[in-house]
Amino acid sequence: MTDRRVRRATPDDALAVRRLVDGALLEVGDVESRIDDGDVLVATEPRPTAAGETRRVLGAVVLETPVRGETKGVHVAAIAVHRRHRGRGIGTDLLETALERAGALTANFDADVRPFYESLGFDVESIAEGRYRGVQRLESGTERQDDERGRS
Repeated sequence: MTDRRVRRATPDDALAVRRLVDGALLEVGDVESRIDDGDVLVATEPRPTAAGETRRVLGAVVLETPVRGETKGVHVAAIAVHRRHRGRGIGTDLLETALERAGALTANFDADVRPFYESLGFDVESIAEGRYRGVQRLESGTERQDDERGRS
């Protein structure tokens, strides 16, 4: 059992988020501004230290609002999970939390991550050779407003 949490990023998370997105070769612009705007979620878990315990950032999702042509929802500008922690449901936790908060998500992505988005119920369509667009919406009235969500 893990004590993983997904929460809104804080300014203290900026370096970790920048390292994640840079390591994944993703462009998101000014990370600090996006954090200040509330457009970044991070997945964290406890990390023991000599001074006690801190929480390390395992993954991040950077969002853009609003979705073009939509009155509600956000676009996934980037999602990255630390290489050592992939395959543990962290990306899923990040996108499910974003979906619960926004009510609708869109994402543009390459063919190699298409199965990931389809596994989360995104409706996927081709937009160019090897590129796809996915859309996922929650049923009305199921959005969450709380700032932290735990996953086992």
